[in-house]
Amino acid sequence: MATVARSFGPEREAEPAKEARVVGSELVDTYTVYIIQVTDGNHEWTVKHRYSDFHDLHEKLVAQKKIDKNLLPPKKIIGKNSRSLVEKREKDLEVYLQTLLATFPGVAPRVLAHFLHFQFYEINGITAALAEELFEKGEQLLGAGEVFVIRPLQLYAVTQQLQQGKPTCASGDAKTDLGHILDFTCRLKYLKVSGTEGPFGTSNIQEQLLPFDLSIFKSLHQVEISHCDAKHIQGLVASKPTLATMSIRFAATSMKEVLIPEASEFDEWEPEGTALEGPVTAVIPTWQALTTLDLSHNSISEIDESVKLIPKIEFLDLSHNGVLVVDNLQHLYNLVHLDLSYNKLSSLKGVHTKLGNIKTLNLAGNLLESLSGLHKLYSLVNLDLSNNKIEQMAEVGSIGSLPCLEHVLLLNNPLSIIPDYRTKVLAQFGERASEVCLDNTVTTEKELDTVEVLKAIQKAKEVKSKLSNPEKKVGLCVGGVAVQSPLRKVQAGSQWNWAVGVFRAIDSWLHDLGQVTPPLFSSVRWER
Repeated sequence: MATVARSFGPEREAEPAKEARVVGSELVDTYTVYIIQVTDGNHEWTVKHRYSDFHDLHEKLVAQKKIDKNLLPPKKIIGKNSRSLVEKREKDLEVYLQTLLATFPGVAPRVLAHFLHFQFYEINGITAALAEELFEKGEQLLGAGEVFVIRPLQLYAVTQQLQQGKPTCASGDAKTDLGHILDFTCRLKYLKVSGTEGPFGTSNIQEQLLPFDLSIFKSLHQVEISHCDAKHIQGLVASKPTLATMSIRFAATSMKEVLIPEASEFDEWEPEGTALEGPVTAVIPTWQALTTLDLSHNSISEIDESVKLIPKIEFLDLSHNGVLVVDNLQHLYNLVHLDLSYNKLSSLKGVHTKLGNIKTLNLAGNLLESLSGLHKLYSLVNLDLSNNKIEQMAEVGSIGSLPCLEHVLLLNNPLSIIPDYRTKVLAQFGERASEVCLDNTVTTEKELDTVEVLKAIQKAKEVKSKLSNPEKKVGLCVGGVAVQSPLRKVQAGSQWNWAVGVFRAIDSWLHDLGQVTPPLFSSVRWER
């Protein structure tokens, strides 16, 4: 397969000059706080400090970097909060900060970097802070096997640092060497990348739009990414050999963006290991270790052919998307748990041909009116159909004969307001009614008794239907022996309620045969 070099845009020839402007002030209790706006290229953020913070910074820089001790505007005791003094001091402090940034154009001294919050918003400061954290705690974090949480902005900073090709320890402090990050990421197994909606902190930085490269992670078993644009996530496919669990949420507009980001470069492609038929421009390696995939809470509208690349998937969550049709899942032979809740499904036609071994199926919150496509899901154990548009009780008959079904949810459908809804649903399961848990409530003995009555009434209806046709003979099967009878006495008693007549006729017939079969209808079967 052809390999295409990737980048996140042109490399910077030189870092843009940083600026710090004092844009205002505010009175807090008895002291004035100065509002500083820091600019680094296209990124801006706000920092607030009182004069005493400036004084502390200045003393450290004089001691450590030998700057001019008279550079900072002097203290004022009398009238320190007067408007005229504050306005003059705003200008003087801005000159002070600009002079410091011009004095240290490369990597700012640690005290100055922290004063201006470089560790939160500026590339060098972010990577230095992360490297120091991992220098001190990296081995402990790896040994504990816990999930390591990192921000998209931090990954962006590391990516940019690597692209710039600078020395890994530009500050001269061994603790901030970029190598500590790379050593840690090579061995990390559990990663969580969590972005933000809207600007990050006091900045204008939109984390979800920042590009970053995950190829520095060589041993990932589990990754969780949220609130990042999937189009800007690079290098995730480098984890195909090891990754077992992946969650990408609030990030993608299609499954291809996640599973096969290189698809747009090729006209035709096939998964590695398949028999090739016809011209193919690329053979794509599969996600050979991936068994759990969570793509919920995205903007995915179809289950596309990229699922061919995840043949070992057992758990697939596509809830809270815009999926219209169940498609392509026949390629997932190992799939046993599927969540398609809160999508836009309106039909389940032919779904049994796509979900041969499914055990748990969540279809809540869709637009379903019919359940006809579920009647052959013989392995199904758990089924959630709540919050759909199912009106007819007869639709439940499509799932009533499924031999393994144990848990069913039908709440918040139109049929759930029908009188005696529970017993009428349970009656659809026939002899298995006692084995079914409906709407997370265990079936009671009283409900089972009512179900038996409903079943008896249904049998009586069938008898009435047969008796209305004089060409049909009706017989009783007792103890495995079929006994024929026209049951004229039922027809003769038509002035009575038809159901009462049927019950008495059956009781008399059994008495004449010397049969005792309590409860009455458990051993009765009417035949032609």
